[in-house]
Amino acid sequence: MPQWLNNSVFYQVYPQSFCDSNGDGIGDIQGLISKLDYIKELGCNAIWLNPVYDSTFMDAGYDVRDYYKIAPRYGTNDDAKMLFEEVHKRDMKLLMDLVPGHTSDTNGWFTQSKQPLKNELSNRYIWTDSVWEAPPQYRLQCGITDRDGNYLVNYFSSQPALNYGFYEVTHPNWQLPVNHPDCLRTVEAVKDVMRFWLDMGCDGFRVDMADSLVKNDDDKIATAAIWAGIREMMDKDYPECALVSEWCHPIRAINKGGFHADFYLDHRGNGYSTAFRFYNYETKEQESYFSKEGKGDIMTLVSELNENYPATKDNGYISFFTCNHDNPRMSAWYDELELKINFCTIFTLPGVPFLYYGDEIGMRYMSELTSKEGGFSRTGSRTPMQWNSGKNKGFSTADPDKLYLPVDMSENAPDVESQMKDENSLYQTVKNIIKIRKENPDLCGNGDFEILFAEKNTYPFIFRRGSFVIAVNPSANDAFAPFGYEMKEKVYSIGETVVSNGTIKLKGQSYCLMKI
Repeated sequence: MPQWLNNSVFYQVYPQSFCDSNGDGIGDIQGLISKLDYIKELGCNAIWLNPVYDSTFMDAGYDVRDYYKIAPRYGTNDDAKMLFEEVHKRDMKLLMDLVPGHTSDTNGWFTQSKQPLKNELSNRYIWTDSVWEAPPQYRLQCGITDRDGNYLVNYFSSQPALNYGFYEVTHPNWQLPVNHPDCLRTVEAVKDVMRFWLDMGCDGFRVDMADSLVKNDDDKIATAAIWAGIREMMDKDYPECALVSEWCHPIRAINKGGFHADFYLDHRGNGYSTAFRFYNYETKEQESYFSKEGKGDIMTLVSELNENYPATKDNGYISFFTCNHDNPRMSAWYDELELKINFCTIFTLPGVPFLYYGDEIGMRYMSELTSKEGGFSRTGSRTPMQWNSGKNKGFSTADPDKLYLPVDMSENAPDVESQMKDENSLYQTVKNIIKIRKENPDLCGNGDFEILFAEKNTYPFIFRRGSFVIAVNPSANDAFAPFGYEMKEKVYSIGETVVSNGTIKLKGQSYCLMKI
């Protein structure tokens, strides 16, 4: 287990929108290098970098054309090597985004696989044995290649699914078992890609759609076994490198699959969703627990943490995020005070947290934008970073119509430079709470965690991390709870918290991190 993970706070960089170094309107690797000191000063000591591989960009880089080549719009492989070196000079780490479930339909593997005559890569992807066979339970592309067969995709039509086999073979004429030599060769091909970047200096991978490998694998038994084998390779050859899954099932991903950490995703109705993102689109009301409206319920999150944290804490980490490239920014529903309380809570929960670029200044979710590179509703969370009040908010020197996406030029659009000068800004709150987290082992990834007060449809929410207690009342109304501790020191607070006579009182919209 890489020990550095326990005290890590990740910063997610969406490369095309972070910093443009050459004035072409698209962020790039040299732009990221120029902002490494900013990320470090904020307090983040690790980076998750969205895909920078060569791509046709039908899905913003998640359709990989060449796993071994940096997309020219971001730079070169030498730029990537320089990035790894500059990250390490600052005692930081960097995870690349690994896309193992599918490629672009322009990838050389697929170009060979779709040929009519059988060849060594014919089974690199999943094909039916006839163009006339298209079972409706599978997402298939039909009749668009010369090969007599239809191919399965992972999601978009441009993303043919790589073939790791079927756990339950229901169509033996074209479905291969997971132990078929061609399926095993797919696993080895992915290992080769990983070795290439790890040898160059990458510190590991965040794995896209990690549970999507083996098909007809409802309990993910065979998929987890593949990742467990990959973890064995990493433990042997790259023991200080990390593997983080997009799975949202910590017990499967960590205990069965061998991942060092697992993302807690925004799956509608789960603990993360009901706590932070439970907006009712029909009634237009905010029903999240961490909304000032006070209509939420914390118990789904509590139940899931009570099950998952003790089961996985000795093997890996749960990862909460402020947002990512697939979700609306929290600013779509929350004002600045709500964001401060939400982010302080996320950074003091157990696990390894991830901060999405621009969330530290409260960048807006630009819902009015049309889709870009397969973004659709996600496009509004992928706009250029707002560095200052100058041209294009400091993102690029290009003409505005040349930018990857429009910059938020609304009157109250936040920027880094302004918030760094304001001691009461969201930026300063995020920086302060990250600093406190990193300076105190009890608040790091695998520290003790105990729920002290949580009741259905009730505020506040109180939990303990070793010698610290975190009490939070996101609602606009005052809240009370029994409290059997003495507050020895108020380490960090928002709003007003009073402890007396066995009771804790939190004014509306309050957060308190205290020593007990």
